[in-house]
Amino acid sequence: MKKFVPLFFFLCVGFTFGQKKELKKAEKLFETGDVQAASAILESSAALFDAADDKVKASLTFLEGKIAQSNEDFETAYSKFESLKGNSTVSSQLPQQMTAFSAAVVNSAIADNEAGAFAASASKLYLAYNVDKETNKDYLYYAASSAVNANDYTLALEYYNELKDINYDGITTKYFATDDAQGAEIELSQTEYELYKKTKGYSNFREETSPSKYPEIVKNIALIYAQQGDNEKAMEAVKAARAETPNDLNLILTEANLYIELGEKERFQDLIKEAIAQDPNNAILYFNLGVVNGDMGNADQARTYYEKAIEIDSNYEAAYLNLVANILQRETPIVEEMNSISGTSKAENERYDSLISKREDLYRECVPILKKLISLSKDQEAIKTLMNIYGTLGDTEGFKEMKALVE
Repeated sequence: MKKFVPLFFFLCVGFTFGQKKELKKAEKLFETGDVQAASAILESSAALFDAADDKVKASLTFLEGKIAQSNEDFETAYSKFESLKGNSTVSSQLPQQMTAFSAAVVNSAIADNEAGAFAASASKLYLAYNVDKETNKDYLYYAASSAVNANDYTLALEYYNELKDINYDGITTKYFATDDAQGAEIELSQTEYELYKKTKGYSNFREETSPSKYPEIVKNIALIYAQQGDNEKAMEAVKAARAETPNDLNLILTEANLYIELGEKERFQDLIKEAIAQDPNNAILYFNLGVVNGDMGNADQARTYYEKAIEIDSNYEAAYLNLVANILQRETPIVEEMNSISGTSKAENERYDSLISKREDLYRECVPILKKLISLSKDQEAIKTLMNIYGTLGDTEGFKEMKALVE
């Protein structure tokens, strides 16, 4: 048996040498940029590597990961690199490679976003986050945004909930100083900021902290739940967000919209008034108060709000339309009473004439409002309404003018 030992040893050494030789050849080709040739060597030598020892297999897996990364097969590359964590053979190279991998994934995700491939971008950004969940938390936030842009709200909700669970706030600090020679403020890195404070030529050092993204995250969770019809979870989320920033206008409006979904118009009205206190020159808020008051039967109050919306924004077309509708709804009881009059007495005839006059007064009240709206947009509904009003009032010229616009 001893005669066979040296021969067996020689064969093992030769076999191992062959593995290392092919691997080195592939590594050199990869380093020169010939990724395809490196990949071809690994494929043709697959049987040779099957019996490789752990060190060779680790180096092989590392190269396969780099090749996959170069081919933008990021999922495969990530899987290869992850399997090597804690492996002493590549431990000195892996951290730097993972940093390069993250950068490559993020750059590819940015390119996808610019091309409108938001779903692919979201997937890549989430992968970059998983490389280092502490350092790369920002990528989870951007992954959620890309998922929203891709209209994949289920995935976006998953990402936003994960952001909420880790209490992500996305707060960043910017550093500024005045360059005394130029007399202008410049932005600095943190390192430059600390260094320049010890040198001459710079003054007025200041730091600027960005607002927390946490309320926005919780708000988006609420909006997605609301869109999915899960108003209970949506309400939980928005109340949690408002506890963080009670005066956030968007959160107030989000909660208000949820109450509309739930049919709680009184609570909606209270929140819109709260929003107006934050933004008193927002015509949309007054318009919404007009709508909800109209729905609740408060016609006079609704009219006041529509007029306030128009006062703030004289080009607010929807407010003009709703104001006309608000005025014309008062025609209904007039017409009902007119239809109930038999006209068999002088008193009834006089009452009928009075009602006609009252009805025409409503029409005349609508004329300037409709004319203003038509001057803004040539709204067909407004033109036809004004044409009918002119016809009823006997204004032939006005009727012809509106008829021409319709035709």
